Amino acid sequence: NPLLYTVIMSPRVCWALVAVPYLYSAFLSLIITIKIFISSFCGHKIINHFYCDNLPLLTLICSSTRDIELIILIFSVFNLVSSLLVVLVSYILILLAILKMHSAEGRHKAFSTCGSHLTVVVVFYATLSFMYMQPKSSHSFDSDKMASVFYTLIIP
Repeated sequence: NPLLYTVIMSPRVCWALVAVPYLYSAFLSLIITIKIFISSFCGHKIINHFYCDNLPLLTLICSSTRDIELIILIFSVFNLVSSLLVVLVSYILILLAILKMHSAEGRHKAFSTCGSHLTVVVVFYATLSFMYMQPKSSHSFDSDKMASVFYTLIIP
């Protein structure tokens, strides 16, 4: 209901939509960072990645990383699936609204706009899924580096 936007989107709702993700991500980052910092490191001190990400850091830890990997996997799956569901529901509602349009030109313009957005969403979620939800047996940091290029350079 775009005409009701000012009624639905009060300052309180807006602050909640900003504060909840920030607090959640800070909490999650803090948990993983603390778990990594209390671990013991050994061997080389060079991170084989473009930036200091959690997964490449785990290769430098001597002690067991199973609990950290489990935390990362659980929250990655939750974050990806929950946000993907919100995006998919939004696109379904948009699609239904477009299909109700009477003008063929309006439908074409709306589909072309949504098509580029949908391409970015697919590349974004595919890259994140590839980086964080692959089995350890097939995990390669070289492929992670390539995926991180997509994630940090191509998508924006």
